[in-house]
Amino acid sequence: MRCPFCNHIDTSVIDSRDVGEGDKIRRRRECNNCKGRFTTYESVELNLPRIIKSDNRREAFDEAKLRSGILRAVEKCPVEMERVETAISNIKNNLQAHGDREVKSIKIGNWVMEELKELDKVAYVRFASVYRSFEDVRSFLEEIEKLEHELPPELKRNQLDLLESDGDEN
Repeated sequence: MRCPFCNHIDTSVIDSRDVGEGDKIRRRRECNNCKGRFTTYESVELNLPRIIKSDNRREAFDEAKLRSGILRAVEKCPVEMERVETAISNIKNNLQAHGDREVKSIKIGNWVMEELKELDKVAYVRFASVYRSFEDVRSFLEEIEKLEHELPPELKRNQLDLLESDGDEN
């Protein structure tokens, strides 16, 4: 690995540790020439399928695009970055396990919604409002009510109410 400071080819790894779900390795390196220190990340390169967009265009899977969409949804929500990275890893694992060379974008969108539902209700509704393009306020409210009724009690305790409670919560 070349040193980013002096471009010397000889560097040493002084520390390594797993990151996230163990699918990445963080390495702290030191240049043997200038003694500058820097960090690198190592991950497995997967052959992920191409994505079929709604207009039938095909494009390569873009993890940065996925991350950006999820981060936009969880913005200002009490969600730790580690949980976001786990959700992204889960979606990539789903893509890899799917086994096809091409996957429709709607399938990925549904996986994102499932992950967001586990992370935060507000983030889920934000994403769903854009992703599902609700026709009117009523269909949006129906989605919120459905979400309120299907969440398990342990998740409800850790999240803010989307709708005002009438006091009959357990």
